[in-house]
Amino acid sequence: MQQQMAFTSSVRGAALHKPRAASYGVARARLAVRGQAQQPPRSVQTSSTATAEAVTNGIVTSPLFRLSYDTDNEHPDLTRSWKKTMKIAVTGAAGQISNHLLFMLASGEVFGRDQPIALQLLGSDRSREALEGVAMELEDSLYPLLREVKLGIDPLKVFEDADWALLIGAKPRGPGMERSALLDINGQIFQEQARALNEVASRDCKMLVVGNPCNTNALIGIHNAPDLPARNWHALTRLDENRAKCQLAIKAGKFYTSVTNVAIWGNHSTTQVPDFLNAKIGGVRVPNVIRDQQWLKEEFTPKVANRGGALIKKWGRSSAASTAVSIADHLRSLYTPTPTGDCFSTAVYTAGNPYGLDEDLVFSMPCRSTGDGNYEVINDFVIDDWLRAKLEESEQELRKERDCVGHLIPGASKAVCAITEDTMLPGEN
Repeated sequence: MQQQMAFTSSVRGAALHKPRAASYGVARARLAVRGQAQQPPRSVQTSSTATAEAVTNGIVTSPLFRLSYDTDNEHPDLTRSWKKTMKIAVTGAAGQISNHLLFMLASGEVFGRDQPIALQLLGSDRSREALEGVAMELEDSLYPLLREVKLGIDPLKVFEDADWALLIGAKPRGPGMERSALLDINGQIFQEQARALNEVASRDCKMLVVGNPCNTNALIGIHNAPDLPARNWHALTRLDENRAKCQLAIKAGKFYTSVTNVAIWGNHSTTQVPDFLNAKIGGVRVPNVIRDQQWLKEEFTPKVANRGGALIKKWGRSSAASTAVSIADHLRSLYTPTPTGDCFSTAVYTAGNPYGLDEDLVFSMPCRSTGDGNYEVINDFVIDDWLRAKLEESEQELRKERDCVGHLIPGASKAVCAITEDTMLPGEN
């Protein structure tokens, strides 16, 4: 059975389409499949120059290019069971992290082979053409689950009806920039994006903040999107978890799949706490497998926290690919039931948390999921005196960050920045 996938490009041609707002460059790919209504093809802008040339008397002219997708290549049970299209907004979509992530999303590797998606990609005036190039590569990859690609530079347009917002884009830390300045600059970005999400996204939209300082950017998001559930905001600490598993496996001489129940506590900074106390290797608690207490308490955490900087020294590049993989892992953890006795790490809102933490922070904790996209914080992790002291250190840092961005948090009781030390992860800002 032949189904039609339609792509369009903005060059001179025959089909007529009404122009769209200049602030909202659009690229779309639509696939009609069995069990879904056929829809007309939509226009795709692939070049700002070509678009300007193709507008005459307010009319955009675009030729249509069609490719056939044979659903007989897929098992009928698969195509019949394809779910309602999930709309995924991605910021920083022309960047290196997204260059890896978007193709994992489109392939079905993340949300499943029965989950169609629409990608809504946010860029900037400067990245407009690069973003159009990303859309072209997605088109050329012919992913059957990718129903639509939409490009824009206006978050109010790109976030419309989004089910997920992957907030990757942020300003990198420049030479000599104080951490307080970075908190303010990126905080303003996330304040604006949160307000847009609050206005136009799905009412159950889930947000994953990757742009750093991600914990505090997520907190800013929570307070500027009051109509969205606070528990739906996540800050990425899954890369830290993956790095911790790697280091424990190497030290124990085991393969990483034997390492389970590894939690990252606290901030995505050098005050993060990779939890070896509750982690297991081959079902046995780590301290009973790795008996080198000095390594566990003094070397393990710096190895995890400084991994990004070490990678840059070796390769001259930041950890874009492994970050993209960790985003995919994070999302899969929410849509795959957590195995008994295991957990995954995510930084979430602390309101009602079982560990006595300040209840107005975004703090990484061990979580589990039943596979429905939601999570619960695991409440029975062992916290000894050493671990408690480490958690308090990261908690105090997040309080200071919150005070630094108090001017971006409606109703904040304090807006004074007292951060003097530099705890940013090397190579990631």
